[in-house]
Amino acid sequence: MNLNYDISLVGRMMHGSSQFERPYETHRFKLLFYTGALFYAALNIRLFFYLLFKKTDVILSNDLDTLLPAFLVSRLRCKKLVYDSHEYFTEAEGLTGRKFQKRVWEVIEGWIFPRLEHVYTVNDSIANIYAKKYGVNVSVVRNIPLLNPLLKLKSRIELGLPEDKKILLLQGAYIDPDRGGKELVEAMPMLPDMILLIIGSGREIETIKNLVRDLHLEERVRIYPKMPFEELRQYTANVDLGLSLDKPLHLNYTLSLPNKLFDYIHAGVPVLVSDLPELRRVVNEYHVGWIAPKVEPEVLANEIARALASKEYDQMKRNCLTAREKLNWQQESQILRRIYTSL
Repeated sequence: MNLNYDISLVGRMMHGSSQFERPYETHRFKLLFYTGALFYAALNIRLFFYLLFKKTDVILSNDLDTLLPAFLVSRLRCKKLVYDSHEYFTEAEGLTGRKFQKRVWEVIEGWIFPRLEHVYTVNDSIANIYAKKYGVNVSVVRNIPLLNPLLKLKSRIELGLPEDKKILLLQGAYIDPDRGGKELVEAMPMLPDMILLIIGSGREIETIKNLVRDLHLEERVRIYPKMPFEELRQYTANVDLGLSLDKPLHLNYTLSLPNKLFDYIHAGVPVLVSDLPELRRVVNEYHVGWIAPKVEPEVLANEIARALASKEYDQMKRNCLTAREKLNWQQESQILRRIYTSL
């Protein structure tokens, strides 16, 4: 999608941030604080003054933690503002039990959101909540990959994977508590002929590594750090079942639609997912996998074995390849085109 905008991407530099090349301008703030109230205060102040003097026609605010300075500057300078809400921010796991912090974000959202004209979010569940709560029309733009089939698929041997085992995959940039990683490892002793790959990063990774050692599963559970997307695609395309197992312990998790679901579908890999509304919607509409009633080790072991032995398995693989013809960025980006063309 090319609308002839000149883009400036603004973010923050973190410990361990990787260098990257983009075909447009990028700017990352170096802040004194990395977490907590002081971090958010520093980010918002820096962002306010940056936007105040930055030549721009449109300001795109990504999530609630950037909305306040973007809104203020858009009003001061009479600029168009677009709000991209990547999650149901005020119900995020990090705000659970933190009443004061949550209330601060709710006040900011409640003041600004009804005044917004151009808003989109990542799925229908969140869009419906915002529309009902604030009386604002909210578009849905899901984070779906480009339809771009691999030109050359590496073999399992080239990737160092066994050819005679069923392989399971849990991938993600945020493999955190309550996202099924720990329960999957605990299910593996009940799945003796299978290999589990965990690829990504997150707060649960060290716990998972310790659990693998405690259960003596080093030969059957392989943990890889996050890797470039093109490399990850090779692993994804070589597995038998893709897993997305967030638990509904926080409303933000309950309403999530993880990117990994679409990565699996694009690779032609059937899925097993937890019973969450948006996951259920995609799996049932396109018939691309199965839904686990609970994220518990014994339940997961039974559901994984059942899925891989199912007579419908081959049809599910074919359904994935059919579904990706509709679930792709070429289709999804048309919604963005309508929004930005209207500006």
